[in-house]
Amino acid sequence: VTLPPPHNPVENPPVTLDFKGPGLFGPETGLGMPTCLLCVCIRGSVYCDDMGLDQIPPLPKDTTHLYGRFNKIRHVKNTDFINLNKLQSIDLTGNQISGMDEDVFRSLPQLKELLLADNNLQVMPELPVTMKHIDLRNNRLISRGVHSEGFKDMSQLEFLYMSNNNLDYIPTPLPLGLRVLHLQNNNIQSLHEDTFCNSHDRNFIRRNLEDIRLDGNPLNINLFAQAYVCLPRLPVGSH
Repeated sequence: VTLPPPHNPVENPPVTLDFKGPGLFGPETGLGMPTCLLCVCIRGSVYCDDMGLDQIPPLPKDTTHLYGRFNKIRHVKNTDFINLNKLQSIDLTGNQISGMDEDVFRSLPQLKELLLADNNLQVMPELPVTMKHIDLRNNRLISRGVHSEGFKDMSQLEFLYMSNNNLDYIPTPLPLGLRVLHLQNNNIQSLHEDTFCNSHDRNFIRRNLEDIRLDGNPLNINLFAQAYVCLPRLPVGSH
């Protein structure tokens, strides 16, 4: 009887998930193999919810949607999304993110949805003009941490959620396509007549913006009637 040769553990080393350094499946290869062993990858969507991650793992080049909710990520680096030209949606809700590199999202040509609720952000990085849905609820955003005219050129932006932050004023100008603006529970104290409308064009009507939440701010909306003349519906707020 011929016995099989003894097992040599050197010939079959264990699989390890190493996110550090340029390994065989590093982010520059686009193969994303370690991430898809740790997370779940289905047709361009990568699901890494509640995995105890402290950083964003290397993602396959064909990633369209990233779900990295309820982890322990504190900082997002500008190398985390490099060469991800198909990425449309990033959901990092419920992490501990307090900082992001300034140009972390700038190179994403198809990004439409960014969900960063329930983090510790004071400063919002620059976002591409392709945005459609931005959720920054329950952070620590301050007005000087939001880019001046940062939303102006986002012609596709429809949903902007920034409630429960520390904003002193509404970030203007707002794109005409905006449908929902939630700013409740901030520190907004006044409105300008051009915040929503156009004081130079009394015939201007902002038809799309039907859901404005300003409740929970030290603001009496009755004192700023001229700010709403172009709106299809009055904001929700204290009277």
